[in-house]
Amino acid sequence: MLDLARPDPARSDLLDALAPKGIRHGFFTRAGGASQGIYAGLNVGFGSDDSRDAVVENRRRAARWLGVPETHLATVHQIHSPDVEIVTRPIPPDGRPKADALVTATPGIALGVLTADCGPILFADARARVIGAAHAGWKGALYGVIENTLAAMEKLGARRADIHAVLGPAISAANYEVGPERVADLIAADSANDAYFTPSATAGHAMFDLNRYTIDRLKRAGVTVDHVARCTYAEADNFFSYRRTTHRQEPDYGRQLSAIVLET
Repeated sequence: MLDLARPDPARSDLLDALAPKGIRHGFFTRAGGASQGIYAGLNVGFGSDDSRDAVVENRRRAARWLGVPETHLATVHQIHSPDVEIVTRPIPPDGRPKADALVTATPGIALGVLTADCGPILFADARARVIGAAHAGWKGALYGVIENTLAAMEKLGARRADIHAVLGPAISAANYEVGPERVADLIAADSANDAYFTPSATAGHAMFDLNRYTIDRLKRAGVTVDHVARCTYAEADNFFSYRRTTHRQEPDYGRQLSAIVLET
């Protein structure tokens, strides 16, 4: 059963160790939300057909947990791109730029990304006081959202050797079947990507390990990596999942938030 009393985000030990340096983070679950029905829990997605009032309230609750006003929870209009926004002031919900990652060196602005199977990645350089958040589905990861986020952080003074990056809850390889076109896209980009596929029960399809693919790209980028290894598809009580919704033939799905903030 969902605890509707308060949000209860999953967290990373790697980033929790930075809390004394003023970095707070959370990979939010469905717990603690005001939404009902198929959106039950903490749905923060304006792109869903949920009640806007409920989504606004859920974002307010998440912002309060992060210690910021609801106006200071910054998110973007995600488009599965490698594009990154440098944030210096609050972003109004109706003015969200089209991008899939955010970075900032400004205290008091929480950076958030929304997911429902894709990989949320939170970044922090505690020494330089620079943070980031990225939405990494297969397309964003393939075309460079990780590397672009790190480059944007470096523009603000971060150093690769000091950056901690954590991949949060996402769909596991056991539940992520893809068609032949997806296999072709990834192998055309790099033949070594064949290692991330295993056979599926469906002819011509394969199971894709998005988590391992993402973690390997983070490691190659030269940052310290952690993984909150929970499957959004398998944990229906805790996470929204686009793929699970599709298989159940439900009309819509919610989105969970992953966010990080430099405390003032």
